[in-house]
Amino acid sequence: MPTTDYRKFLDPDVISRLKSMELKARLVVEGFITGLHKSPYHGFSVEFAEHRQYMPGDAIRNIDWKVFAKSDRYFVKEFEEETNLKSYILLDASRSMHYTSGKISKFDYAASFAAALSFLMLKQRDAAGMVVFDERIRHYVPPKSASVHLHALLTTLAGVEPSGATNAASALHEMAERIKRRGLIIVLSDLFDDPTRVLAGLKHFRHRKHEVLVFHILDPAERDFTFTEEALFKDLETGEEISTLPWQIRSEYQRSLRAHVDRYRRECRSAFIDYVPIDTQVPYDFALVSYLSKRQRLF
Repeated sequence: MPTTDYRKFLDPDVISRLKSMELKARLVVEGFITGLHKSPYHGFSVEFAEHRQYMPGDAIRNIDWKVFAKSDRYFVKEFEEETNLKSYILLDASRSMHYTSGKISKFDYAASFAAALSFLMLKQRDAAGMVVFDERIRHYVPPKSASVHLHALLTTLAGVEPSGATNAASALHEMAERIKRRGLIIVLSDLFDDPTRVLAGLKHFRHRKHEVLVFHILDPAERDFTFTEEALFKDLETGEEISTLPWQIRSEYQRSLRAHVDRYRRECRSAFIDYVPIDTQVPYDFALVSYLSKRQRLF
């Protein structure tokens, strides 16, 4: 890939025009990796499996002498069960995720990001799984680390359309009970649900010793409420409608949204949950670096 082109494959608008989920995932990840080599994200690597740097006390027999000969540095071999991470991507497919004020909906952004995450995880030889939910769990693909598993994950994503009401808390609690082995839980959602119940579901994962990373995905119009004309707003999940003059309620709306986001940020921090607010205009490398940072802290 020409180095001058990699940035465009991190642009959600460009990626949204592609039809193939596999192509979306591959281009985002390849653009991201190219960017890691040239951008401000120094210190990150996508080569996690198989080796780690030698530490005092490690068995000398595990040193990889071929790597030493090439790099003049000591690395030890690790077995697959020591290096592989089981990750579960929980994707909100409720009807509110269908909203868009521009060219890409919250769901399309989240699905493309989930595809890129899956591609990157399997490239690192981690086990990737997928959960799609609205008011119930609609799809569950158990995690596997084989490269051929990518087809199952991407096929699942490609076949999903947002529908149904939101009941994130129920899906979170169900999966917290179902997943037995400690892993990394990644939630992609607009979090338009009762925050008390959602936070209880997220903390349930922490109680079960999982690591948790939450991407709070919003549309820029939902974040800034920049509507300028009299408008009829309709709830995509309940059908409830309200006619209003946006400029009359903008300040109160923004205050309420800030309080909503601040609560998630505050309570996630206190529970040692990584919380990343993000909107659908943000390039995918920002989100991928957040994931990569979390993963590196686990090893």
